[in-house]
Amino acid sequence: MPEIRLDRILARINGLDTCYLRTGAVKNIAWIGIGSNVGDKVGNCQAAIDRLNSCRENRVLRCSSLYRTEPVGYLNQDWFINCVVRLETALGPEEFLSRLKNLEKALGRKKTFTWGPRVIDLDILLFNREKLSTQDLQIPHPRLHERAFVLVPLCEIDPEAVHPGLKKTASRLLADLGKVEGVEKI
Repeated sequence: MPEIRLDRILARINGLDTCYLRTGAVKNIAWIGIGSNVGDKVGNCQAAIDRLNSCRENRVLRCSSLYRTEPVGYLNQDWFINCVVRLETALGPEEFLSRLKNLEKALGRKKTFTWGPRVIDLDILLFNREKLSTQDLQIPHPRLHERAFVLVPLCEIDPEAVHPGLKKTASRLLADLGKVEGVEKI
């Protein structure tokens, strides 16, 4: 595995502090899970973060370290690279989801099967402290509290983020999982 220059990735994100929301609209806070297990996994995650931040309605506030994580559900595939970002967005949750899906397509994601390999995966984990359930979107993410591969990086950047349905912090949800395996900081 090539050397990961996380300091360069984080410096790029932290260097984007001068980016601002140019819409004048209300700012929402969203936590996004990012993952890839096809091709240049680190590069795919970095490209997603860069593109999220380059959208005029968004501003990345924090980015976790990258983690090498074991696949969940369908195990006969390569391990993932995962991270979590916290960002401001002027978009509402449904429009934001639509933009995430378009970004996935632009970065090369193809439809496969549930839990199958993917070039990029972008999931809304939390959106403000909202609870929302539509045909296309559930906030908070319905399996957030079960998945160490998102809770570990979420706790790194925002351990006090609250799951609005369970009324527990991210750090409490992670503690509730017990022993964490298959999540390695890189």
